[in-house]
Amino acid sequence: MAEYKRKKSRILIVGAGEAGEMIAREILAHPEERYILVGFLDDDPKKQGRYIFGIKVLGSINDLPDVVSDERIDEVLVAIPTASGETIRKIANLCNRAGVEFRILPGYFSIIYGDAHMTQFKEIDVEDLLRREPIDLDIESISSYIKGKRIMITGAGGTIGSELCRQLASFKPSLLILLGHGENSIYNIELEMKLRSDSSKVETVIGDIQDSMRMDDVIKRTKPNIVFHTAAHKHVELMEKNPLEAVKNNVIGTMNLIEASKKYGVEKFILISTDKAVNPICMMGATKKVAEYLVQIANKNSKTDFITVRFGNVLGSRGSVVEMFKKQIEVGGPITITHPDMERYFMTISEAVQLVIQATAIGSAGDILVLDVGEPIKIVDLAKDLISLYGRNPKSIKIDYIGIRKREKLCEELFSQDEEIKPTRIPEIRIAVPPKIDETYLIERINRLVEKSISMDYEGVIEEVKALIPTYKR
Repeated sequence: MAEYKRKKSRILIVGAGEAGEMIAREILAHPEERYILVGFLDDDPKKQGRYIFGIKVLGSINDLPDVVSDERIDEVLVAIPTASGETIRKIANLCNRAGVEFRILPGYFSIIYGDAHMTQFKEIDVEDLLRREPIDLDIESISSYIKGKRIMITGAGGTIGSELCRQLASFKPSLLILLGHGENSIYNIELEMKLRSDSSKVETVIGDIQDSMRMDDVIKRTKPNIVFHTAAHKHVELMEKNPLEAVKNNVIGTMNLIEASKKYGVEKFILISTDKAVNPICMMGATKKVAEYLVQIANKNSKTDFITVRFGNVLGSRGSVVEMFKKQIEVGGPITITHPDMERYFMTISEAVQLVIQATAIGSAGDILVLDVGEPIKIVDLAKDLISLYGRNPKSIKIDYIGIRKREKLCEELFSQDEEIKPTRIPEIRIAVPPKIDETYLIERINRLVEKSISMDYEGVIEEVKALIPTYKR
């Protein structure tokens, strides 16, 4: 019986640098394999027209569609380890226009002949999904606000909390107090902090912010100068199903920390809020809006400066849409999106934490600080970009539109219509000045909400939230 000979794939390498040369060397060293190297593309004019191992650099990246057609290319290998998301998107679009498959490869090519998954080839950098340059705030200039201070971080084992620990450590606080409910996550960040060469003194506290006596004791004993309050329940669907827990954590927990901070002379208290607290229609957003009210009220007759920082969606955080999309891509799809017009404001974990740290320097009592992250991004575009970053044609992964979920907006907002927007000395940060509030009414209603929650009155909690937050309807 004649031996079956599989058709060899004609290969074009994008990138004629060291990584491209390494790939070419591997292909040429194994002529028995299923690859035929046809040429290179590179944007460096000095490389164009040159020969590498006898294989010509046929032009620039913009020439890709013509080269694919003229040379009957079957597959494009992208060998630019430092390529930005913008460059990858450009190459992906050109490959899609040319109707050719492509893969993104690292600088090491020992796995070229395997069928390993693309996640083994290139680590996805969430910054590549922003469709803008990441914002880099000058946090070095505020080191004097942190150096020598005793800093408490609630939710220290979470995505934002743990990154806060990392960035704050470099400013030499006298003590980092890592407070969290989950022992494993707190243990992990404590271990990481101890391994750092610039590590400050660290104290870990396992405690529930819903426990008022515990929070009073912790703040009394540890004496923080600054409290960063990141602990919260943030999952929209879960909080809709568990409204009592949303109230107990996001409202009562915040209340407990505020009271203890006022009582024991904390200098600054920074609440981490969310764009879902703007005209909220979900329980998570509604309870975070109540937390914003609590901060606003707390500034009256207090030596503590209470400040709010409001985020959009944080790329790469636990439970983020990016993590879900990655898992769906890795199994070949489909990707599930609620609506083709769904869009969100996105920021990176680093951007979010820089904003929080800046709040200690530029924030005054009652301020709501918001980072200007540009235009919102359509979720479907985010999904397609992520597919491309995996080295796949966006058309090769099916996208299913499953319908808008209850309590979900097509577009989130960073400011409400009744908030005045003011600039700060940092162009990327703005202040949302909330309208005057009826404190007496709010305090009365919030106290009722707390009572209903403690007494496990499900319907009562819903009614009190609706009374406090007119946009929340159920």
